Amino acid sequence: MSQHSEKKTPQKVQATWSRRRFVERMGVLAGVSTVLAAGGLWIRGSEPVRHRQEEIFKLKDFRVPESSRHPILAIVHGNHVESMVREAFNTLGGVERFIQKGDRVLLKPNVGWDRLPEQAANTGPELVASVARLCREAGASRVWVTDVSLNDPGRCFVRSGIEQAAQQAGAHVFLPGKDDFRATDMGGKLLKVWPVNRLFHQVDKVINLPIVKHHSLSGCTLAMKNWYGIIGGRRNQLHQDIHTSIVDLAAAVRPTLTIMDATRVLKANGPTGGSLDDVVHHETILAGLDEVALDSLALGHLDLTPDKIPFLALAEARGLGRVRWQDLNRSETRV
Repeated sequence: MSQHSEKKTPQKVQATWSRRRFVERMGVLAGVSTVLAAGGLWIRGSEPVRHRQEEIFKLKDFRVPESSRHPILAIVHGNHVESMVREAFNTLGGVERFIQKGDRVLLKPNVGWDRLPEQAANTGPELVASVARLCREAGASRVWVTDVSLNDPGRCFVRSGIEQAAQQAGAHVFLPGKDDFRATDMGGKLLKVWPVNRLFHQVDKVINLPIVKHHSLSGCTLAMKNWYGIIGGRRNQLHQDIHTSIVDLAAAVRPTLTIMDATRVLKANGPTGGSLDDVVHHETILAGLDEVALDSLALGHLDLTPDKIPFLALAEARGLGRVRWQDLNRSETRV
């Protein structure tokens, strides 16, 4: 990230300075500069540094109104992804509850890695295509699919199968470049102003499409962790307190709906995976409006419990949802 430098009017050296005093003075300044640079004070901070004063955006709330007539969570088992996705939508109130005619819709799968679908490091292309088709059927004027990949974005979207699947379903793939981020006030404890993929400021609805998988640092990558893929900047800085960072992101991005891929589950060596020996087929879709509950529910697919995942309790304490998904109105079906 570029450094913000403030121009100052050069001060004149007084004629009474001796050459020796001038050299000593410049040596002190050079030493201070070296210390600052070595400490990272010029190039690091709690947020990316900007060249100039720019407009600061804030993410809107993409959620739909709550409804006591419908479950908060839908658990669907089966062997045909599109049928499972349709069942999840119908259980939660129908696609028309979430998508209206003319809506601009953004789908956020996990497409972080240059991996094949069967390696389960990315969201399955079948899920992305199914959701895109249903949004188009509901009258969405445009559907985008995007992520900020960690490996080469072009290769990630092609090898994951998501680019082809999305396009065949009538969606548009968007790979953000360096100028496609907007400074955004995240309002978090750690995340203050941060660069966010500009599409999140240009759409009406956002659907989170994470995959259930192991993560070596946070323990798991599920719904809330998937929001790492909306930001640019020095994302590795957030790993110093990854659990607070995950909660900051989840508090900033309030999606319309979350549909989680547990058809293939990466149970070890995440987030990148690679070995098919680490992948288990659970043939399940989890969907709902409470991302804390969804993440807690999904832990069962990884043989984990909520007490082992600190960000869940932090998220509940911040009012983002319920860890005890068992207490919520839910539906479990097979198609």
